[in-house]
Amino acid sequence: MTNNFNFYAPTEVVFGKDTHKETGAYVKKYGGTKILIAYGSERVFRTGLMDEITDSLKKEALTYEFLGEVVPNPHLSKVYEGIELGRKMQADFLLAVGGGSVIDTVKAVAYGLAEPEEDVWTLFEHTRTARKCFPVASVLTIAAAGSETSMGAVITNEKTKEKRAYDDNLSRPRFAIMNPELTLSLSDYQTESGCVDIMMHTMERYFTNGGNMEITDSIAEGLLRTVITNAQILHNHPQDYHARAEIMWAGSRQHKKDTFCKVMQNVSFYNRLLSFSKIINRHFIAKTESLVRCGFPFQHAAALLINNLL
Repeated sequence: MTNNFNFYAPTEVVFGKDTHKETGAYVKKYGGTKILIAYGSERVFRTGLMDEITDSLKKEALTYEFLGEVVPNPHLSKVYEGIELGRKMQADFLLAVGGGSVIDTVKAVAYGLAEPEEDVWTLFEHTRTARKCFPVASVLTIAAAGSETSMGAVITNEKTKEKRAYDDNLSRPRFAIMNPELTLSLSDYQTESGCVDIMMHTMERYFTNGGNMEITDSIAEGLLRTVITNAQILHNHPQDYHARAEIMWAGSRQHKKDTFCKVMQNVSFYNRLLSFSKIINRHFIAKTESLVRCGFPFQHAAALLINNLL
């Protein structure tokens, strides 16, 4: 039996070398005039990236201010700071220069600016739903979370020690600038951590206890193969542009619904487990088959495979 599903992917992807130099033109295309730019570390200034981005904004006569020091697992306090800054400067567009944490921060700030009478944290508590959101976009500097094309954001409340997610199509970025050259300066640890992040997100969708279409599984399996192959290349040849491009595009595809739409019932999880075994290591096929046939819980079997992968 096939279930219904919606596929919605409105983000315009601008992929390739030097594309970050077109940021201003794309912000203008999507109606931005006063831009709040969020970033993490000062590396974006040291490398000259931020200067090239702001030059493109100046070229289009756009004004901007900065929200810096966004940390991994972004904090609610930084979101509140961004909302206050955005109000003062009357921002009408949010631009993230960085990875998933920076992008998630601007999404949360965009909700807060659009509904100033509400506390943005109540969205993440799921006590209400958003009615509107300011436009956001990103210049990606690390392939990992996939937030540049997704509907989700994850924020940590430092006071309550809660880390919560909120998903809504309202916050899908208008565009994503994806220049693989911007990832060439990443350390091996950052690169490989990003690759693991991509794989884990994909496996979370692949190992479902319901069922997927064959094409959905095939896309996920192809994505995993691509990341495994190119992660190994980048470990030994970190300046390989083609491998960087493969990983960056895989990072974006992981959050598209064609990698995890659950539209088929009664499709064997066991079959997907065996398919994944072939991707990782053929020697584990017989062991996995034996475990599942003996009634081994599928979560444990999946954990076994992941452990053997890592």
